[in-house]
Amino acid sequence: MSISKLRLSICVMALGVLLAGPSLAQSTSNVPRVFSVDPATLVSARQRIAAGDPSLKPAYEALIRDAEKAFKAAPASVMEKPKTLPGVDRHDYVSYAPYFWPNPDTKDGLPYVRHDGKRNRDLVNEGDAPRFEKMMGTIATLALAYELSGRDEFADQASTILRVWFVDPATRMNPNFTHAQAIPGTNTGRGTGLIEFASMPHLVDSLGMLEGSKSWTKQDQEAMKSWLSSFADWMATSKEAADERKAANNHGSWFDVEETSLLLYLGRNDEARAICERAKQKRIARQIEPDGSQPLELARADGFGYSVFNLNALFALATLAKRVDVDLWHYQTADGRSLRKALDFLAPYADAEKKWPHNQANALNRGKLSAALQQASGVYGEQSYAAALRHLPAEEVVADRIRLFIGK
Repeated sequence: MSISKLRLSICVMALGVLLAGPSLAQSTSNVPRVFSVDPATLVSARQRIAAGDPSLKPAYEALIRDAEKAFKAAPASVMEKPKTLPGVDRHDYVSYAPYFWPNPDTKDGLPYVRHDGKRNRDLVNEGDAPRFEKMMGTIATLALAYELSGRDEFADQASTILRVWFVDPATRMNPNFTHAQAIPGTNTGRGTGLIEFASMPHLVDSLGMLEGSKSWTKQDQEAMKSWLSSFADWMATSKEAADERKAANNHGSWFDVEETSLLLYLGRNDEARAICERAKQKRIARQIEPDGSQPLELARADGFGYSVFNLNALFALATLAKRVDVDLWHYQTADGRSLRKALDFLAPYADAEKKWPHNQANALNRGKLSAALQQASGVYGEQSYAAALRHLPAEEVVADRIRLFIGK
C-alpha cells in the first residue's frame, strides 16, 4: 500500500501560481499532530506554498487537483460489500485473498489455490478492500489538502467520509480485521489481511490535520480515538494479528508500521519505542543481506516491486521511530545490513538501461523508486540518490506528493 494513492481560498497571487496557498499568517501556526512526517516540515511546506515556492508548485497543484476530485467522492461503508461470509456481522470488514483462484481439480473450485502475482480482481471486488483502499486514500488527500490550503470544504468532506466508515452506528465498521483476505474453501480470514491497513499512518495523521477544522468536532475525535483504541486491543490479542506480527517479510514490516503509528496516536510511546528497537534485529538484520538484497521479496513474482514495497515500509517505520528517539535510518549490523544498503541495491535500477536480474513476471515499474530516493536524499544528503532520480521522468518526480514532506 503506497503515499501516491492518497490525495486556499481561490485566488491568483504570489508568483502567479495557479492555485495559491494559505496566508503566511496561517502557515506559521497550527502545528498538526502527525507522526509519519515531521510536523515542522509540514508547517514549512505551508509557508513555502504560501510564498509561491516554485519547487513545491507541481506537487501542490497535483494534490489540489486530486483533492478536488476526491471532494466529489460519495462516502462508502462496509455495509456495501457485495458478498459477505456466512454468520459474519455485515459491519465486520471482509476481504478476499487477491492471489487465489478456483481449484481446477475440484467440481466446486474449492479450496481456492494460489497463483502469486496473478490478481483475482473479481474475487477481491466481492469484499470491502477496494472501497476501503479508496476511502483511505481519499481521506489522506482531503486532509493534506486542507492542511496545506486551508480550504474548509476539504475538511468537511473528509469528516463526512470518516463518520460514515468509522463512527455512525448504521454504517460503521467493527474495529477488527478478523475476516481480512479470506481464502474460499480454506478459512474466513487470516493475518496477512492486515496488509490492507498499511495506510494506518495516513489515517492517524489525517485525524491530526483535521483537529483544528470546524467540521471535525471534539466528539468526532473522541469517537475515532475510541474506535482506534478498540482496534489496538484487537491487534494486541487476536490470533490474526499475532500471526502477522511474526511474518518475516513485508507483511511483518507493514504490521510494525501500522501498530507503531497507532500506538503513537494513542500516546502509548513506550510500546511504540519497543517495536522500533526490536526492528533493528527483527526486520533490518533479518530481511536485508549485507549486499542490500531482500531475499524474501526477491523470491516473489514481482521481485523488484516487492523489494521496493518492503523498503518503503522500513522507511516509514524509520520515520515513525524518530518520534520516539530510535534511529533506524543509520542503524547498521556488524556485517553491514542497513536501510541505506537496501536502497543502494535497488537505486541503480532507476536507469532503464540497467537490466533487473531477478524474478520479474511483469514489466519493471522503475517509478516506484521515486519516493524512497527523494526521502533518502533528504536523510542522507547523498548525491547519488539525486543522480538516480534523474533517470525517472522529471514531471513525475516533481509532482510526487513526497516532495511536500521532505523539506528542502
